[in-house]
Amino acid sequence: MIKEHDCVVLTSDLPGNSLQCGDVGTVVHVHREGAAYEVEFITLTGKTVAVVTVLPSQCRPISHRDISHVRELQAA
Repeated sequence: MIKEHDCVVLTSDLPGNSLQCGDVGTVVHVHREGAAYEVEFITLTGKTVAVVTVLPSQCRPISHRDISHVRELQAA
């Protein structure tokens, strides 16, 4: 069960928000017992890129086998 303040990984691209599969965000709100999540995505310097509603099929919890990877954010 994903909870508020958990980190999640996108499992699909969200091109309207410049987000890609594999991007990591923090859950800031859980809608209707996990029907959807409000997730904040930030740069490594702490600038908010987007706060979006994500369906459970579009994300997963991070795991102990995940590793960080950096990509440069493309201009919108």
